[in-house]
Amino acid sequence: MTGEDVLGILAALRDFDICVGGGWGVDALAGEQTRPHADLDLMHREEQEPQVVAALAARGFAETLSWRPVRFVLTDPGGREIDLHPLRFAEDGSAEQSSLTPGEPFRYPAECFVTGTILGTAVRCLSAEQQLFFHRGYEPREKDLHDLALLRSLAAAKTRWRRGLAWGG
Repeated sequence: MTGEDVLGILAALRDFDICVGGGWGVDALAGEQTRPHADLDLMHREEQEPQVVAALAARGFAETLSWRPVRFVLTDPGGREIDLHPLRFAEDGSAEQSSLTPGEPFRYPAECFVTGTILGTAVRCLSAEQQLFFHRGYEPREKDLHDLALLRSLAAAKTRWRRGLAWGG
């Protein structure tokens, strides 16, 4: 999955509330592609799911895996994969995603929806803190270790910047 692929997919979904997560979300925070990506993780409003799926079907994507209501995967004939995560939003801007454990949803605080860039284009993505949170509870693979190091660096830089503002520096 290339940066151009991602921007093309996001352009096809411009009428919907979409947020980039996973590896591309990490790279959006970094403002540059730092590693190859096999797929694209997208969060979307649960109520917009039929329209999101239809827009992607028009680009040749079809469902190849379903773990609904938690997530599902669409793949195109070229093998590009989009991992879709349906979210239910609250009035305060926070959201929840179903998990495999009933009654214990994944939580997205309102402030975790931030802006990053892919190939110089602004995209909505998940914050470094939220991505770090989602990297808990499983044995990290090599790509996860790369992403974790980058996320920690980005979160530390943000903390240093905030401290500078608080200290008048």
